[in-house]
Amino acid sequence: MSSPTNPESVEQPVSDYERWRRGYGVIQHSETTCEQVRKMADELVAAGLQPDTATVYGKLASLDRLTSAGLWLVVHMTYTSRVDTSGTPLLPRDFKANPEGHTGGALNMVPAYAAYLALNNLTGQTRSWLMGQGHCVAAIDAVNVLTGNLHPEQQNRYQGEEGLSRLVSDFYSYRQQPDGGMEAPLGSHVTPHTAGGIIEGGYLGFAELQYAHMPLPGESLVAFLSDGAAEEQRGSDWVPRWWRAGDCGSVLPIMIANGRRIEQRTELGTREGLERFSEHLAHCGFEPLHFDGRDPAAFVCALFNMERVMDSHQQQALDVELSYPVSIPYGIAETTKGYGFYGSGSNQAHNLPLPGNPKIDTRARELFHHHAGLLWVPPDQLAEAVSQLNQHQQQDRPLERDHALAMRNPPEPVMPELPPSSDYGSPMLAVDDFFKALVEKNPALRARVGNPDELASNRLEGVLNTLRHRVNYPENEQESVHGLIITALNEEAVVSACLANKAGINLVASYEAFCVKMLGAIRQELIFARQQKEVGRPARWLGFPIIATSHTWENGKNQQSHQDTTFCESLLGEMSDVSRVLFPADYNSTLEALPGIYLGRGQLACMVIPKRDRPVVFDRSEAQALAKKGALVVDEDTSPGEPVMLIANGAYQLSEMIRASERLRETGTPFRLVYVQEPGRFREPRDVLEAAQCVRDLEQERLFPRRIKRRVALTHMRPEVFRGHLAPLFPEPAKSRVLGYINRGGTLNEAGMLFANRCSWAHALAACADVLERPPGEWLSSAELAAIEGRGDATIVTRSRN
Repeated sequence: MSSPTNPESVEQPVSDYERWRRGYGVIQHSETTCEQVRKMADELVAAGLQPDTATVYGKLASLDRLTSAGLWLVVHMTYTSRVDTSGTPLLPRDFKANPEGHTGGALNMVPAYAAYLALNNLTGQTRSWLMGQGHCVAAIDAVNVLTGNLHPEQQNRYQGEEGLSRLVSDFYSYRQQPDGGMEAPLGSHVTPHTAGGIIEGGYLGFAELQYAHMPLPGESLVAFLSDGAAEEQRGSDWVPRWWRAGDCGSVLPIMIANGRRIEQRTELGTREGLERFSEHLAHCGFEPLHFDGRDPAAFVCALFNMERVMDSHQQQALDVELSYPVSIPYGIAETTKGYGFYGSGSNQAHNLPLPGNPKIDTRARELFHHHAGLLWVPPDQLAEAVSQLNQHQQQDRPLERDHALAMRNPPEPVMPELPPSSDYGSPMLAVDDFFKALVEKNPALRARVGNPDELASNRLEGVLNTLRHRVNYPENEQESVHGLIITALNEEAVVSACLANKAGINLVASYEAFCVKMLGAIRQELIFARQQKEVGRPARWLGFPIIATSHTWENGKNQQSHQDTTFCESLLGEMSDVSRVLFPADYNSTLEALPGIYLGRGQLACMVIPKRDRPVVFDRSEAQALAKKGALVVDEDTSPGEPVMLIANGAYQLSEMIRASERLRETGTPFRLVYVQEPGRFREPRDVLEAAQCVRDLEQERLFPRRIKRRVALTHMRPEVFRGHLAPLFPEPAKSRVLGYINRGGTLNEAGMLFANRCSWAHALAACADVLERPPGEWLSSAELAAIEGRGDATIVTRSRN
């Protein structure tokens, strides 16, 4: 086996420029890139950012070597269980029995991310970054380990003599800790262990929807994006629609155009496709810039020039010399999937580019050694390259690990104090009143409202009139160029605007059925926030509500497509310490729940709130108790006899249970009625972090004494979901009944929806009779009984309602 190629073994003394121009290994520089580099070097010196052009060329030569070493380490992460930094060929036993890794995409990301680090060094500014294609994390981890840009747990594990071997061994090792968690501080996607990582990137397309809303003025964000996601996530085309110089920082989107998905070519994998895409970008308000995505120096030049254009546009917009939409530079890095290693450009490059497993396949092993040899960098040269690019202390700037977006920690917001209500009215008016006041009291916190529907229909007219839709060409007083409401009939885009605004305060409101389309974006956020807590660096962004209104029980005018309780059910399945699910029943309970949500850090809250007028059930003190404890005893009758526990969850369900309890009281049947506003607090906690959010056993016993064995619950959700998550509330399942949404609906009013789903007060009384083993005729007339048994007139039950 021949020794690895050393591209510098025969080099004669040459100028710094010529040393860089010759490239290194597989990294070559086109004449176009050379011309751009010379121009950039002159500008860096003229701006006083670098002492001379020779220094710039020297650093770019170091970038070539760092990039090559990063490529070398990425292919080792996929295929090997150890490395030999001397470049000596590995033995069969040094390869993994089951290699794994999204190798091609990670290889494409190495020059991109290494160039981002180099640009920061050349300009003395630490920019933020994010990567939409989270499966390419091997590139980030590899370059971070090589440069020492690490969190402590990776620093301790992957630095030192055996550090790189531990890194490649850990990658896809599947080893577990005793509690079942991953042993290694390393994942297949971006995790909180990834230095500077802020989103997992497991759902392609969400980075595209979020990056415009992330940086504050004065900050700069490099967003690495996927060509496949760009084809399919059209909401990303609206960035120029949302970007404003007064409340947004510089955004530098870079699409890695490698032309391949997992098993097929993308449309952008053709010249015609790329040309059409550029035309499309220009039509949407971008300034497309094509460059060589195989060359790290081309990335540096592209980012440098894009940022200068962005800064110029920003200043002109602030000086009112440009009107909106302002053009946004958009870099297109043209490359092939897996460039730099065997199999580039093929479908196999996505995952395992070699034709076999080097552990058992001699030819595959020879191919690995040959192509990895082209990437190898002698340790002394690599150390010098890293030293040239790692000058954070001299430049007095933070490590990329600690960029601005990764360190978000907005100040505690000032909470407004609003009076309670005693009037019949919409609980959504409490949201309207509260959020307007919250924004007014906290002008330093950037506000965002995500709206895919109709704010006025959802009773948020005050928010609409005060904050206004953000548009380029206002047509009325509810629209403004500088509006704070992001409106689009694209639920993923509007919730992403708020998920991205981690420096400020947010509100999302939608029809309940349409919230389901937000679930992927929300779940990605919840997963990352939970992992941040688990590694001891909890997220510090301010919590906010995603409000599901115009909900299932009051949306009969729009047929069954608008009657769906999936959203709250899904979020109830997430960990309750980061995903709260609340069902405030009236104005006061809504108002008192909101401060705790906005004062929470790293938490999202699903609030299911009626928009129609509802009676005020809870006074201020009761509403405060509900917000604090999650449930409250609403009514109780202590007449002699065996009592029945009534559990209500949801505004309309509470009204039905109140009416049912009145019948019970009239007949001297003892009962206790409890309203459960936040069901996740009464689950069996799944770990210690969730346990901190759950109500303790003593408090549960006070609310739901075990002596009351017979129980009937009426929930907003599907009954199976409620019963399953809240098993502790039903200690004797055979003596319990749960009523809820059973997928019945249509063009019906609220009473009709409740009746169709067997959730009326009369159905609740029939369930009480069932668990008490008594005839339902004790509480229901023959006509009412006939109605709920399908033998009579439904209006007997549905009329005369509160």
